Amino acid sequence: MSAQVSKIFVARLLGLDVFDPLGDRLGRLRDVVVVSRGPQKAPACVGVVVEVPGKRRVFVPMTRIQSMESTQIICSGLVNMRRFQQRGQEMLVVAEIFDRTVTFVDASGRGLIEDVGLTQTRRGDWEINEYYVQRIEATNTLLGLRNRRRNKVLVSWEDVRHGAQSEPQSADNFVATHDEMKAADFADALHEMTGKRRLEVAAHLQDDRLADVLQELPDREQVEILSALSLERAADVLEEMDPDDAADLLAEVSEDTKHQLLELMNEEEAEDVRRLLAYPEGTAGSVMTPVPVILTPESSVAEALASVRMEELSPALASTVYVVRPPLETPTGRYLGQVHIQALLRAAPPEPLGDILDKELEPMSDLSSITDVVRHLATYNLTSVGVVNNEGRLVGAITVDDVLDHILPDDWRSAD
Repeated sequence: MSAQVSKIFVARLLGLDVFDPLGDRLGRLRDVVVVSRGPQKAPACVGVVVEVPGKRRVFVPMTRIQSMESTQIICSGLVNMRRFQQRGQEMLVVAEIFDRTVTFVDASGRGLIEDVGLTQTRRGDWEINEYYVQRIEATNTLLGLRNRRRNKVLVSWEDVRHGAQSEPQSADNFVATHDEMKAADFADALHEMTGKRRLEVAAHLQDDRLADVLQELPDREQVEILSALSLERAADVLEEMDPDDAADLLAEVSEDTKHQLLELMNEEEAEDVRRLLAYPEGTAGSVMTPVPVILTPESSVAEALASVRMEELSPALASTVYVVRPPLETPTGRYLGQVHIQALLRAAPPEPLGDILDKELEPMSDLSSITDVVRHLATYNLTSVGVVNNEGRLVGAITVDDVLDHILPDDWRSAD
């Protein structure tokens, strides 16, 4: 393998495009894989993790890397598109080495790894050569107290010793590096981590960010993370989740834990979740969103457009306005019909919704099966449909994304 440079830092590689020799984009680099070779040899870099279209992460060995620069990476030959799985002594630099505590061999203190420098040997292999470390030094003050003075240094790999992998590890660097990543992609990164590291990173996230990420993880890992939080914080995170996702998660924990968390949650948020939990599993009511966009027939098109512009709405939920008689909180007054966003865009802003109401599409019963809901959405090419109770009151809406998780295989998130 020939390379344009003989030394590069991992932080500069993250997010770079990876190309094949013909110039076609393969994907984006997300991490670097290294293995320890004992205390007398520098850890070897054995490959990189590339996120390819479809959000799958695959392993590209260093023997396939033709060029590695601070602007792009070029690989050669065929790449195995099987989803990456960590093996044996492999370590992920970003996920497991960044933020790791090290001790300086000269007994000058400890530090946190912020970056890793890779160098190419004369034989063409890549190995860790240096660490960029935030030094943590304890110094005595005039009052006999101890404070912490920090500075950052570039040191050889031989100048530091790593602690045991079981030691607690900060997540500052990882979270900051992936701050702009979409929740689903962040969840993929968490999914690939060891259980210990997954909990450390999750605990470091803000409540709203953790809620978004949890909704994208497999059930087992959702429960694992929620169970590791204090009950108070777990309740705060559940409040930030969509009610249907919070209900799905609570259905996986013990009855005692479920009741404790619901009692700690905001009363209004908890009530939405309780209503969903009351429905039999597999029914429309158990998977619906209890807070769609709801207006009266006297509301104007302008009001409706303003309502669907709310940032927190998913595209599917924002595609339809449900029109009812007061009250507007679910369960509402009598359900009258729905207005699609296309109809809103074609109508004059002052026009009342009652004049452009679609009364032909029937809502689904809250006791309908998910199979019937999917068939209804497919038959009428809908992205969402209203859900009513036996009194004809709107109790929620089901979107395509609400039912997808329930019709895909349980392991779809990690399937090759």
